[in-house]
Amino acid sequence: MRTLNADICTLEPQIEAHASEMFAVLCDPAIYEFEGEPPPSAEALAAGYRRKESRCSPDGSQVWLNWVVRVPGGALTGYVQATVMRGSYSYIGYEFSSQYWRRGIASAALRAVFLELSREYQVHQLVAVLKKSNYRSLGLLRKLGFTEAPAEQWAKFEPEPDELVMLASCVGAEAPNPSCKRTGLRRSA
Repeated sequence: MRTLNADICTLEPQIEAHASEMFAVLCDPAIYEFEGEPPPSAEALAAGYRRKESRCSPDGSQVWLNWVVRVPGGALTGYVQATVMRGSYSYIGYEFSSQYWRRGIASAALRAVFLELSREYQVHQLVAVLKKSNYRSLGLLRKLGFTEAPAEQWAKFEPEPDELVMLASCVGAEAPNPSCKRTGLRRSA
């Protein structure tokens, strides 16, 4: 996993040392208007980050990719995560502090991750599962080329009744890469 550079931000591989700074970012109540809640403490967040530093799920079936997003000037704005699954698809997720909404940061960060997923992890399909009421994320995903999954595909992604499943193609997945021995998934060294 490597640092990614987008036009207006840098994505750093998330590590435990980011937890205290990210705790302040993730305590923004606006983030949780539609679902979720802030982390209970910086220590709990650090423990979660430490666990994810393995970059692979305990059973080896998934590659976990997590980046924090930093803007010029040094402030962290949020994070982007990708869970790469067998079958050439990846779930994506993100959270950004409301003070950075509508500045193009999330779009730039997500595009950088999508390119990385296609080139380095051979991901062909992107999956986002979100609350139907989350109009902000829905707008962002549509801007990035996501469309609602056909009804016959919903069961595969196990959404809750109040959720949508959005899909997008990941372009540029032709670049070969070494295998992840633990998972059988393709990933960068």
